Amino acid sequence: MGEYCSSSYIASLKARNFQLDKSMTDIFAELQWRGLIHQTTADDALPKWLNEAPRTLYAGFDPTAESLHVGSLLPLMMLRRFQKAGHRPIALVGGATGMIGDPSGKSAERNLLDVDQLAANIAGIEVQMRHLLDFDSGDCAAVLVNNNDWMKGFSYTDFLRDVGKNFPVNVMLGKDSVKSRLTSDAGLSYTEFSYMLLQAYDFVRLNQDHNCELQIGGSDQWGNVTAGIDLGRRMLSKQFYGVTCPLLTKSDGAKMGKTESGAIWLSAERTSPYQFFQYWRNVDDADVDKCLKFLTELSEEEITALAESREADAAKRESQIRLAEEVTTLIHGEDGLRRARLASEVLFGAEISDLSDTDLNEIFSDVPSAEFSAATLEAEGLGLIDALVLAGLCKSKGEARRAIKEGGVYVNNVRRDDIETKLTSADKASESIIVLRRGKKKFALIKLV
Repeated sequence: MGEYCSSSYIASLKARNFQLDKSMTDIFAELQWRGLIHQTTADDALPKWLNEAPRTLYAGFDPTAESLHVGSLLPLMMLRRFQKAGHRPIALVGGATGMIGDPSGKSAERNLLDVDQLAANIAGIEVQMRHLLDFDSGDCAAVLVNNNDWMKGFSYTDFLRDVGKNFPVNVMLGKDSVKSRLTSDAGLSYTEFSYMLLQAYDFVRLNQDHNCELQIGGSDQWGNVTAGIDLGRRMLSKQFYGVTCPLLTKSDGAKMGKTESGAIWLSAERTSPYQFFQYWRNVDDADVDKCLKFLTELSEEEITALAESREADAAKRESQIRLAEEVTTLIHGEDGLRRARLASEVLFGAEISDLSDTDLNEIFSDVPSAEFSAATLEAEGLGLIDALVLAGLCKSKGEARRAIKEGGVYVNNVRRDDIETKLTSADKASESIIVLRRGKKKFALIKLV
């Protein structure tokens, strides 16, 4: 795989189920069939250059929150693909640039983050990156860097002297990311205008420190990528390369990873594995083929077979289910996928077990609930008839008795047909929730307080 990749590194990847993929030795061809090439520099030379030897590349991530979201998954997967093909990825977290905010693709200036919040955000993001990249051993192991490590000691006058003099203002004004903001009502602050200089210098510094020669990013980063390439030529007299991938959008042009309740995050605390799984499970037929190519490691043959199955019987949603399984496993592991499946099965009548309050509150976020004293449940219990009325599943005790006798009442999806049943602490489905069901689909929760 080239001089940079030691045998110990290859052995460690295999041991950790992060195997070098021989089918991706031509990484450019791999990215092309997946539709992941939007723009490149040195179009004719780049594929050959990539195949000559292992290369070092980087992608940058703004630490605007303690978690990355679905929009960041595409460049992360790009880094992962390069690493599995034998190249060395660098994940750059913008501790310095994050204090400014990238104006690319934004209609207004972001709120600036303080140092403590940035530190917390960077720590959270690092954990997520370690799910997808191998940082632990070998010459080709991934590297995590923070551009604040070199920018914090750079005085303003030194930066202008060493870096700023290499930026023709007319070239900067010609970048789409700048032009679009200059003509907008919000305008463009000098702070944001300077962002391009900082990101371009990142590329130069990573070349000096790690021999990095390739930058990848979303299509909205093209102006910043080419600025870094130009700066490398001016400051170091070296040839740098750039590749951008498409943004993760739906067929109607809207960004993927947005819901009515907010963004889909990679953090289980912000978006549970169940919610994450369901998002991909519900992707539209028009978008699922692209998502399989962009976000999974399924082969071209597997994705083609799923497309044929979808054409034959779209109602089975095999493509969406496979997509949800693959992406959930990548982000949340096998246990996260297991819990997501279990949560999904609950809605179809599976017995409820091994789920938390958080899981149940998310699964049943739109069903009625009632509170009951945990101490009273422990000491005296709660009659099932009273519970059904309390939770609103029955209007009267008489109606509750009839429902129980007819076999239409369930506790944690287990049928209970004895009108004398008393619920106790043993009936809790999680730490403090009991799930009641009447009929096939009418649920309610008893929350113990």
